[in-house]
Amino acid sequence: MYQTEDGKKLFVVEGHAHLWDARQENRRNRYGTTFIDVFWNGHKGLTPTNQIWPRDRFDYYGVENAAKDLFEDGYCDQAILLPTYLYAFYKHGFNTTEQCSALKEAYPEKVILAGRIDPREGTAGLDQLEADHARWGFRSVKMYTAEWLGDSKGYSLKEDSVHAYLDKCRQLGIDIIHVHKGPTIHPLNMDAFDVHDVDDVATAYPDLKFVVDHCGIPRIDDFCWIANQEPNVYGGLSVVSAFIYRRPRYFAEMMCDLLWFLGPDRLIFGSDYGIYSPKWIVEKFMDFTFDNATAMEAGTQLSLDVKAKILGLNAARLYDIPVPDECYQPAEKTAEAAE
Repeated sequence: MYQTEDGKKLFVVEGHAHLWDARQENRRNRYGTTFIDVFWNGHKGLTPTNQIWPRDRFDYYGVENAAKDLFEDGYCDQAILLPTYLYAFYKHGFNTTEQCSALKEAYPEKVILAGRIDPREGTAGLDQLEADHARWGFRSVKMYTAEWLGDSKGYSLKEDSVHAYLDKCRQLGIDIIHVHKGPTIHPLNMDAFDVHDVDDVATAYPDLKFVVDHCGIPRIDDFCWIANQEPNVYGGLSVVSAFIYRRPRYFAEMMCDLLWFLGPDRLIFGSDYGIYSPKWIVEKFMDFTFDNATAMEAGTQLSLDVKAKILGLNAARLYDIPVPDECYQPAEKTAEAAE
């Protein structure tokens, strides 16, 4: 929970977190090294100097460090953990649901654990999803369309096999689909993260909500136009949010477009923890404002109401997370409650 100088308390949901193991002994091949090196370079390149971690802590931070970074220092009331398996690069997986469940077990009231689906796994993958859901009770799943599997170096959401998995999610009551559509990571192929297949599934499954993590960057313009026409598409701000300190004008440009095309109700805060930590991003975001020209183009200033929605209230509404009465609510919410 973040408290403003005048005492208002803002509910904060970390919408995109990991609990990975990239230690040397877990790397299967050189790609296990180059993959985490890209994350490390991003961490050093955008993080304030006094917030940069030691490299060994970055490769594996574990449950205790994650809890401190998220819940003690990072203002987060809840965190959504999104798995990325990458067995082609890591012996025991990079960031599996099983690995992430350790934080869920330690902090069951604070962690939302997502599942993972890959339609290339066929019937076996459907059976695994059903078994995992029976064990953990998912509300959401993650799709990582550029992950390597055998000879395949990615897949498209337009492929017929995707529908069997989304039908299974619908059957199980999993109605939130997180899709990685953002920057590429060596050795993955950038085209496999192309955002242009999102509208296909969003149109076909209007009852599901698609959170496009990283908002399609560097194809953010395409994402904005797709999300504008698809009301069940949300923008996950992880990576976007990390540019707020080193590249504030670029951050302002992206947020301007996102607010104009999606409005303030479909943007979900995320730090992409542990590439970046929520503490400094939340603090910078709370201090950030548009200049007059940017606010006019965005159709809104980054007001307290807008910030409260983005930092936690939008995710709370999406995931049906109870928000404590003490937390700040925008004026229209207060009016609705009174009515």
